[in-house]
Amino acid sequence: VAAGAVDLGGAIFMVMGANVGTTVTAKIVSLGHITSKAEFRRAFSAASLHDTFNIITVAILLPLELAFGFLKTAAGYLGAIFIDVTGVTKPENYMKKATKPVIEWLGDVLNGEGWLLVVSILITFCMLFCIGKLLKSLVLKKLEAFFDAYLFRNAGIAFLVGICLTVLVQSSSITTSLIIPLAGAGVLRLRQIFPFDIGANIGTTMTGLLAALAAASAVTVEPGQSVPPEIVAGATVAFAHFLFNCTGALVFMPYAPIRDFPVKIAERIAEFCLRNRVIPIVLIVLVFYLIPIAVTWSTVSGALKAETAPIEQPVTGKADANGTRKLDGNATETGD
Repeated sequence: VAAGAVDLGGAIFMVMGANVGTTVTAKIVSLGHITSKAEFRRAFSAASLHDTFNIITVAILLPLELAFGFLKTAAGYLGAIFIDVTGVTKPENYMKKATKPVIEWLGDVLNGEGWLLVVSILITFCMLFCIGKLLKSLVLKKLEAFFDAYLFRNAGIAFLVGICLTVLVQSSSITTSLIIPLAGAGVLRLRQIFPFDIGANIGTTMTGLLAALAAASAVTVEPGQSVPPEIVAGATVAFAHFLFNCTGALVFMPYAPIRDFPVKIAERIAEFCLRNRVIPIVLIVLVFYLIPIAVTWSTVSGALKAETAPIEQPVTGKADANGTRKLDGNATETGD
């Protein structure tokens, strides 16, 4: 945005798309339960709940933003207010710090081999299978009672747990994916998970907000000078992301019947995918990869064609009685 490659309005629409795209992680994790129909129905429903909520929120806010630009206006206003905040430091990502040494070591040992991706996917599915078996055989009932009594006792508590846990790990993909094995094992129900997902959506925006405010507080602005545009742009986009997710929460959180709407859609999607085990894989590839790539390619190719198209020069000069038009220089054009 600050470099001028994308304007603020375009960045806000990219934030909407990113909110939908980030839910693919939970979808992939749910495939680890595909060998058991009962587990897969619960796990895929829980994974579908997050992207269903985000898609509905985009369907509501996208036309409003195109028509009125209220997110752009409100985010710009908040960014201008909070840009002068001082003393904010960028939050540490302890998850990355904990995993970075192992990732670097594996990169050195395996030397970036392509089969590493296949191995990591297989390990992930084995891990999910073991987690499901462990939950069933050891602590399923105790864990379910603990969640029901404390962390997921009601929608408000689950919402706050989603915010706090996501702020700690700084990734909604991590928190929503961790919930999938619990849903597959029957520990958590969809109506408990949905407020948690909404809270995770808001929690993931805190990192961007704090990073933008930390960048603003680190800049020294002399009296009479304005804040650098890249700082203002970063804060504005961060607030747009925050406002988008808060608006979705305000739509669904206050009323239980409204919260049931995405739950029922997620259950229908899971039931449909149970007809054939290929359907969920095709659905993931189609919705999260092929359609976005096709739309992006169509847009980019159209823009490139418009830029490279030759510009026709208007013909100047006056036509005589025979229909001959005298052009610039000595050339003539006849009307035949």
